[in-house]
Amino acid sequence: MDQVKIGSFIAERRKAEHLTQTQVAERLGVTDRAVSKWERGKSLPDASLMLDLCLMLNITVNDLLCGEVVTMDKYNETTEKNLVSMVAQKEAADKRLLMMEIFLGITSTLLLFAMIAIGTVLMTLGYAQWIFFLLFGIGMVQFFIFAMIAVRIEQVVGYYQCAHCGHTHVPSYAKTLFAMHINRTRYLKCPHCQKYSWQKKVIKKN
Repeated sequence: MDQVKIGSFIAERRKAEHLTQTQVAERLGVTDRAVSKWERGKSLPDASLMLDLCLMLNITVNDLLCGEVVTMDKYNETTEKNLVSMVAQKEAADKRLLMMEIFLGITSTLLLFAMIAIGTVLMTLGYAQWIFFLLFGIGMVQFFIFAMIAVRIEQVVGYYQCAHCGHTHVPSYAKTLFAMHINRTRYLKCPHCQKYSWQKKVIKKN
């Protein structure tokens, strides 16, 4: 999808409906800045806002995603292309989030080791022992917080695939957090076949 073209189309339709950016923002519950970013092609409206935005601009979601009014003879073709494009964009975003999970894990681990190392050095230099435990505590707290965020990212991005029936699903945060795991492979119960297995993380849904 061409974000710049979509942005220009939003601006064009907004003006045709005699609406200001402020009016659009107020009706959708967003900021003027968000609407401005859409119209400049810097970002796309959130999926939850698209239908209301289209009703306001008197266009279809298909028109919005194409950046122009789609004629009926091309409607099905453009719908299919837009769906494929949206799926591809979601998969790309999911991959970026999984890379962020790795970054958070490495960063939090390095920070923990750094705190332990600094505390150890300070103790050898004669500083009070409580300083070591303070630094260790700070390191553990940040490690715990980053770990919780990383698990959340892993839970919402992509799917877990059952090793028995191949069904893909998204478990709850609690089930993901407390499941035994090796990297991103977790021992989970499949909601389809009701069997436990080591389920791998996949991006695409079956």
